[in-house]
Amino acid sequence: MLSFYGRHFPKAVILMAVRWYVAYALSYRDIEELMNERGVNVDHATIQRWVVKYSPELMKKARKVMKSSAESWRMDETYIKVKGEWVYLYRAVDKFGNTIDFMLSQKRDKPAATRFFTQAIGHAGLPDRVVIDKSGANTAGINAINEQLSTAGLFAFAITMIQSKYLNNIVEQDHRFIKKITRPMLGFKSFASAEATLAGIELHHIIRKGQLRLEESTPFEQFYALAG
Repeated sequence: MLSFYGRHFPKAVILMAVRWYVAYALSYRDIEELMNERGVNVDHATIQRWVVKYSPELMKKARKVMKSSAESWRMDETYIKVKGEWVYLYRAVDKFGNTIDFMLSQKRDKPAATRFFTQAIGHAGLPDRVVIDKSGANTAGINAINEQLSTAGLFAFAITMIQSKYLNNIVEQDHRFIKKITRPMLGFKSFASAEATLAGIELHHIIRKGQLRLEESTPFEQFYALAG
């Protein structure tokens, strides 16, 4: 259960504000206005702190109840602006479009790709194959994972790499939802706040796809249920 101890607003109000921000293309000032119309006098800076605080915690809880994914992945990266500079959001979905994992990185290189694949495998298990574009960094990342498997004597579990722009359309189309929500934000002020906020955006996208094993039926009910 998430802790809301010491907060000046009820849990339901905090979660509602967080969900609005990560689910819809709204600014913090938009949400401040919507809250004020409902008799809740809260500053946009406070809402921002709630999003940064609770989004990663909710995503962490969601990972424990995510359904199993297919063993065929599509992996790609998109761009997010932080402090006026473009950084890279690594993302992977399975062949059905279900989210596997995501990771924000300041660089697009072999170490970043390797770190992403290591993280994704830790969350979802080893894939049978991964479809990527012709990025040298992503190719090197998969090769690095296969080298680790070979060293461990796990030759049979080596990942098959497929380079295909056409097959990767699934993940490229999936980027659009994330970009739709982040575009009105006009960039993030810090890398840490970008990571935290993106966790919430990805979480709500996962919920909308029906990827959680929860009894609650609607997206907003599932979002609130994660808080315990």
